[in-house]
Amino acid sequence: MLAAKKGKYFITLNDVLEARERIKDICVQTKLIYSPEYSKESGNEVYIKPENLQLTGAFKLRGALNKVGKLSDEKKRKGLITSSAGNHAQGVAYAAKMHGIQATIVMPHSTPLIKVQSTKKYGANIVLKGNVYDEAYEEAKRLEREKGYVFVHPFDDIDVMAGQGTIALEILEELEGVDAIIVPIGGGGLISGISVAAKCIHPNIKIIGVQAEGANPMKRSFDCGKYTYADMIDTIADGAAVKNPGKITFEIVKNYVDEIITVSDQDLIEEVYMLLERHKLVAEATGVLALAALNKLGFKGKKVVPIVSGGNIDVVTMASLLNNGLVSRGRIFGFSVRLKDTPGQLQKISTILAKKGANVIRLDHNQFKAIDRLKHVVLEVTVETNGHRHIEEIIQALNQEGYVIEQVY
Repeated sequence: MLAAKKGKYFITLNDVLEARERIKDICVQTKLIYSPEYSKESGNEVYIKPENLQLTGAFKLRGALNKVGKLSDEKKRKGLITSSAGNHAQGVAYAAKMHGIQATIVMPHSTPLIKVQSTKKYGANIVLKGNVYDEAYEEAKRLEREKGYVFVHPFDDIDVMAGQGTIALEILEELEGVDAIIVPIGGGGLISGISVAAKCIHPNIKIIGVQAEGANPMKRSFDCGKYTYADMIDTIADGAAVKNPGKITFEIVKNYVDEIITVSDQDLIEEVYMLLERHKLVAEATGVLALAALNKLGFKGKKVVPIVSGGNIDVVTMASLLNNGLVSRGRIFGFSVRLKDTPGQLQKISTILAKKGANVIRLDHNQFKAIDRLKHVVLEVTVETNGHRHIEEIIQALNQEGYVIEQVY
């Protein structure tokens, strides 16, 4: 049987099969969703694996349940501790509650409030420390030494990887002839479990990882063939904002993964919006990493499964991302125009917009923003549009009537 090995560490297909038996009565077996829109856009046959619909809103529950379920009674009595940017925290807290174990979770101050609150509701003790995952990790390890807790690593742990690998089993059993699985990467636990399980079953399947441009130490390590870390992290994908990828996971990734792609924060913003619009699915920025890579694949006509890894996003952040997505997709157009302070000017602008099918959603007619406010006023308008071509048509129509506009967004 194929196995990923590094010294005394190893993971086999049998580990993943055992993990499935351990967690099958708890975890949701998320069903694949065929996407005509993503298929047409990418040139491949795309089936989404929606782990944002998992019990705790993310795939992390799988690994946590497997790890905690394997602990001895002696270790369970010591209590658990982990560090997490949010989704692993909820998985460990949920698993601890099921087994009647006390859990302490160290989270960065930057963790979205919804993830902190969701973790608390499972009865875990929350400690906020640092601004990124790695600083929370150091505090968790300190508390492990001080209190004697059992540390549950979010990614660099064989049992955790095996739990995440159950996703590959579900994909391959539900859909025949899968050519590639597209997997988000933070520390590497998810792609490690999936790559081993998938390639043990179908050695020719492609496993493609995706990282954010501002948090890509695993890609850098993969490309140079040597473990490395990031000095700085700058991405909205908070769930994958890891400076130091796993050392065990890196050994697995370099032997089992075919390629790692990076995507920009703007790509992620657009995908959060597009997933909601196309499939009515809510995902966090980290959750859409795989979707953002679909147009960057170096092949066409293949059967592809991108994993939407999580959907734990607060309403305020969601509103901000959606608004940004509307602008970037040309669905909202904001502009200002200087008008003569005479009757009928506002009506003329409104008539032009109406003829071009632009729906006004906000308007500010402000005399005090004009330099020569005794003669002119500044009109600021936000309209709902049908895309960038529609915006160009609106601008052209206004220009033809002698109006000089300034695009605000």
